[in-house]
Amino acid sequence: MAINFKKTYKFAVKSALYISLFSAAILAGMKFYYTEISWEFISVFTTALFIFSFFVLQYRAERFIYRRVKKIYDDVSLLESSSFRNKPITTDMATLTREVEKFARDKKIEIETLKVREEYRREFIGNVSHELKTPLFTVQGYLLTLLDGAMSDKTLRKKYLQRAEKGVERLIYIVQDLDMITKLEVGDLNLNYTRFNIVEVIQNVFDLLEMKADKKGIILMFDMKYIKPVMVYADREKIQQVVTNLVVNSIKYGKENGTTEVSIEDLVNNKIIVRIKDNGEGIEKKNISRLFERFYRVDKSGARTEGGSGLGLSIVKHIIEGHDEKIYVESKYGEGSEFSFTLEKTK
Repeated sequence: MAINFKKTYKFAVKSALYISLFSAAILAGMKFYYTEISWEFISVFTTALFIFSFFVLQYRAERFIYRRVKKIYDDVSLLESSSFRNKPITTDMATLTREVEKFARDKKIEIETLKVREEYRREFIGNVSHELKTPLFTVQGYLLTLLDGAMSDKTLRKKYLQRAEKGVERLIYIVQDLDMITKLEVGDLNLNYTRFNIVEVIQNVFDLLEMKADKKGIILMFDMKYIKPVMVYADREKIQQVVTNLVVNSIKYGKENGTTEVSIEDLVNNKIIVRIKDNGEGIEKKNISRLFERFYRVDKSGARTEGGSGLGLSIVKHIIEGHDEKIYVESKYGEGSEFSFTLEKTK
């Protein structure tokens, strides 16, 4: 490694000069008492002492500082800092101070990031455990009841087996969503871009969810009659899943006998925005920033009674961002919510 000691020259010159001047003053004083000491001798002696002092001080300063600085570098390198390993050792205290301070800041940020990730990991594991535990215990309870003697009652047997089947279906649903979001987070989205009519896709979602909406008396509707098709360029299957998840969410949190309204608006730069609005309970401001986290639920108890994996909005966010588009959410507590996302428009 290259070593830079030039910063110590100033220190050595000043120190040697002080020593030489002090020695010259002593010799001048001695000349006052001992006349045999000549001025030439004082000059030569002072010069020789200056040169000797300079090199001794320079060498000692280099070795003294270098050994201690090298120890700092060695100690820091134990923390596997590649930035320190690849840099030449410097004995300039200002430079060294800046490097160590930068290293300390970087490490602090790294530690804080690890703490956030650890907290997120604990919360995620807890949520997964809770989501899987509920249907598992449900299935286990019905099966144990059947094994304890309910098998002989045909009506009860069929009823319990059907309920156990629903629990298994929810488990499969959760596992499938977990598998999907894992793929989305590692970038394994595999988008199949095609031109399609977004109005048709939304209408298909309405048809699929009509019965679910009817149970709560919720009307699924467009804001207006779209006579002409609105063509977009995206992955049709993935966008249909986005619309499905958002409409299901609006039904789940919508109030009885309410509405879910979808509108499509033109934006600049060949973009459209799809808005899905409900007049349900709305979302408190403190919860909006966490809506797209995995398993995050605004209403912890009510949402679970409605079913679902708790991954719907997180999947929506990954799909939209995978298209290099934006998703937005606006909500007023007690009045309703609006989720919207952009898509590329095509002729």
